[in-house]
Amino acid sequence: MRPLITKLVILAWFVVLSGCGAYFNQPIINEDARIAETTKQTEKLFNLPEPEKLIVVGVYNFKDQTGQYKNIENGSTFSTAVTQGATTILIKALEDSKWFTPIERENFGNLLNERNIIRTTRQEYLNTEDAQAQKLSPLLFAGILLEGGIISYDTNVLTGGVGARYFGAGGSSQYRQDRITIYLRAVSTSTGEIIKTVNVSKTILSQAVDVGIFRYVKFQRLLEAETGFTKNEPTQLAVQEAIEKAVEQLILEGIKDQLWKTKDGPEKDAEIISAFELEKELEANTSLYDRRYLKNDHRHTLNVSAGLALVDGDYTSGILDYNFELGYKFKIVDRFSIGLTNQFFRLNSTNDTNHWWLNHALFAEYTVLPHDRLTPFAYAGGGYMYFTDESDGMYLQNGDTFLTLKLGAGLEYVVSDKISFVLKGDWNPTFTDKIDNEIRGRRDDYFFTFAGGLNFHFGTSKKNTR
Repeated sequence: MRPLITKLVILAWFVVLSGCGAYFNQPIINEDARIAETTKQTEKLFNLPEPEKLIVVGVYNFKDQTGQYKNIENGSTFSTAVTQGATTILIKALEDSKWFTPIERENFGNLLNERNIIRTTRQEYLNTEDAQAQKLSPLLFAGILLEGGIISYDTNVLTGGVGARYFGAGGSSQYRQDRITIYLRAVSTSTGEIIKTVNVSKTILSQAVDVGIFRYVKFQRLLEAETGFTKNEPTQLAVQEAIEKAVEQLILEGIKDQLWKTKDGPEKDAEIISAFELEKELEANTSLYDRRYLKNDHRHTLNVSAGLALVDGDYTSGILDYNFELGYKFKIVDRFSIGLTNQFFRLNSTNDTNHWWLNHALFAEYTVLPHDRLTPFAYAGGGYMYFTDESDGMYLQNGDTFLTLKLGAGLEYVVSDKISFVLKGDWNPTFTDKIDNEIRGRRDDYFFTFAGGLNFHFGTSKKNTR
């Protein structure tokens, strides 16, 4: 019974540690109403510098243009996938920025009706002593109209999970990522010119974790237990954050194009523009799945690494020994390079048979993700290995040379524009049975090398001819 209890404890801890935030905050009582949540982007709007003067804007309709309805497993639903109150969210974001004076335009007919009621009431109950009824204040008119809307809601942009089950006990974790995109444009009311258009995307994350056990612990005694949780990022908060980001971007783009200015003057404007340009450059180098795009446009790479070597020959007593490498490669296209590697290593077949070798090989390398910070790669080639020791055996002599093949793979992590870390390993078949200074059986000897080191990149690729 003890092993079973141990398994249950391990499974329980798996659930707790993998999602303690949701697991320890399960809703067991009614919660009071609260002020709506703010996002990280809301804080950025609050912290924007003050404008030189407020901008009067009107928002007639900022709506969901996707027309999508919620997906359910069975049946149909008329509930929309995203909120229909995006106009209200946009007006709140404009207020929070303290750069705009929003005026009512979404329900403008209601405003006009109310003003007519006030005007009629004042005239109808006008005292004879009054010369004329008090006039209403004039309505503000917008210098800029804000148009646009939610233009896409993509579901299952990224899905995945992991799970395992053994002897009736196991667990699984799943995730799904959706994506929402909005466009916001500013239109001049005096000329009808579209002054600026911005767009923002925001992902929406859903996660699920569950564990369970289903097992007979005794004859006719079945134990069944399960637990788990699901966590979904609210769509409304995702829409709110995207709209707030669009408002911030509109303000910064306007400062950059000198459409409006900050109260603090040109120095503050220049500081904001510099930070904004840096953010835009970073965003331009980030792909769809939030992976940063790196140029990696250097043609030449020098590699220095060290590691271990292992011979697989006629002895069963081979142990790991030293391996040092110096290599160079030339990039032909983004994913394909050719190069030369030089290895100085020792193959230890037995305690008494451990000799130094020098290996020269030409290779071709394929990089799977050339513009990512972390990428796998594979390479293949061939060359020759050179015996550098004075042999005390009967088969090897100093200067003996043998042909080899090289098949390998590894991982490269980019640290900076010119430096990256590399981990790799390769299999090296030879065309001789003399590598371990012993000839037995029908199979030729071969060896493995494992290394970690640095890549130094230099020399740009093609010049910009535009």
